[in-house]
Amino acid sequence: MKNKLLLLSILSLLFCRADAADLSGSWRLEFRRRGDVTLRTYLLLRQDGSQLEGKVIINDAVDLPLRKPRVEGGEGFFSIDWNAAYHVRPAGENLQVTITYGNNRREEVMAVRVPAAELTPPARLPVPALVDLPSNGLALTPPMGWNSWNHFADRVDDAIVREAADALVKSGLAAAGYVYINIDDCWEGGRDASGRLIPNAKFPDMKALVDYVHARGLKLGIYSSPGPVTCGGYVGSYGFEEQDARTFAEWGIDFLKYDWCSAARVYAREEIRAVFQKMGAALQKSGRPIMYSLSAGTKNIWGWAAKTGANLWRTTDDIQDNWKTVSAIGFSQSELAPYSGPGHWNDPDMLEVGNGGMTTTEYRTHFSLWCLLSAPLIAGNDLRAMSADTLEILSNHEAIAIDQDVLGRPAQRIFSRGEIEVWLKLLANGDKAVGVFNRGEAAQTVALTWTELGLAGTPQSLRDLWLHADLVPKPEGFSATISSHGVAFLRVH
Repeated sequence: MKNKLLLLSILSLLFCRADAADLSGSWRLEFRRRGDVTLRTYLLLRQDGSQLEGKVIINDAVDLPLRKPRVEGGEGFFSIDWNAAYHVRPAGENLQVTITYGNNRREEVMAVRVPAAELTPPARLPVPALVDLPSNGLALTPPMGWNSWNHFADRVDDAIVREAADALVKSGLAAAGYVYINIDDCWEGGRDASGRLIPNAKFPDMKALVDYVHARGLKLGIYSSPGPVTCGGYVGSYGFEEQDARTFAEWGIDFLKYDWCSAARVYAREEIRAVFQKMGAALQKSGRPIMYSLSAGTKNIWGWAAKTGANLWRTTDDIQDNWKTVSAIGFSQSELAPYSGPGHWNDPDMLEVGNGGMTTTEYRTHFSLWCLLSAPLIAGNDLRAMSADTLEILSNHEAIAIDQDVLGRPAQRIFSRGEIEVWLKLLANGDKAVGVFNRGEAAQTVALTWTELGLAGTPQSLRDLWLHADLVPKPEGFSATISSHGVAFLRVH
């Protein structure tokens, strides 16, 4: 009987603990400091017995719902869209949170209870009436350069940027056309007493850094957001658009990447064009030519983005260094071709070439497809430690010539058979660039007629842009064995 009573007592305690609403509330996660900036991420949890609902607000910028939440024994489990799994358990008045990321990295943080009012975004500011801003005359061919995010993310600092600039020149990539050195998120510090934007401790003198990059014949880009904070939780340009544009111009900035993020917590979705226009107008008033790049995920902005003064705009969510993501992004761009051209470009995101998540064959395919798409060629690897294969891909002058063709007509898919796709791009001198892609998991020998390659008959000349060799056109068409996830990249006259 004693054993039965003890078992019932234990079961009763477990049942009561599972039913207790001890996870409900607004919680601020106490992350470590980065630079001299404190990041603010929140959990909004509602527990009803074993049911758990709510969302995660990342860095005050991005709201993400809980996925597959559950409560067991009073402890909560859920994941979010950024491939992170959360384990939440009571710890006195607070919560102990274990976050496991997609690469199996784990982080232990404490969550402290805060009033719900702390999560309230600032009051919405008015937006301008819609107008069509004139072109700034930049980006007549797709911009080329390097961006810090894909490889360094929040670890970027002054030294890394200087070393990247040196490596761009030393490697020969600068001579191949890569001229922009772009600092992505996590450089911002705050504002001084006059509201002027200042860098954080990792960037002690932004003007000196700009001068260093300019002295090497390169251009320097920077990052901000129309919201109160950037995606990483650093200060954004909300309410300071004109002042920040003047500051960028005074520093000598040549490129601005403007990322939506926390603006979604302030503005209505239908105001997005006016919000981006506000900074576009400020840049054009700044007195300096600054290339303008928009990032708003998949909000279908290509129909109007050029009217905000933008030179390029993201057409997808963030790229990742794996074949599944790169192929999904690249092969989804065909219908967007009419929106891209000199001065205004579709941007399927930065290059992952050399970051280690794909094979050399896949990286060649990635680069070939971006060149056919007339995409910006913004490298995202560690330029200081490139393999021979990485440098060979990024510096392929024949492939780059396809991307930089002055006609600016992106390729489109013209033929598919099973896992084989043919993409065709018209070039200014009458030539055609053709990509024959094998999206399958095994090598395939393909035989295609010239009609299937978008040609009227046997071409006069045929060049393989990876072999750097002239091929002999045969009357019956083109044939080749293409590796899994590989490409035959051709220039046809």
